[in-house]
Amino acid sequence: MPLYMDIHHIANGVSIDDVAKAHQADLATQGKHDVHYLRYWVNEAQGKIFCLVDAPSAEAATDVHFEAHGLVADEVFEVHEGE
Repeated sequence: MPLYMDIHHIANGVSIDDVAKAHQADLATQGKHDVHYLRYWVNEAQGKIFCLVDAPSAEAATDVHFEAHGLVADEVFEVHEGE
């Protein structure tokens, strides 16, 4: 399956604790969509969240975010891992 990196832009910053809770909701929801959220990174001060996801499509990854907590990404890119 393809890998995707999504980017969320949250005005006024974001708490890593809130992101961790949203990630747990993603993990609880992902199986219904054949999606696997792998990792995430957070820049609290700038309000940036980056999620790495193994999914059949960008739309499937977005569906998990929407269903789990409603915070869909502002950008989604298909990516390839380098060695």
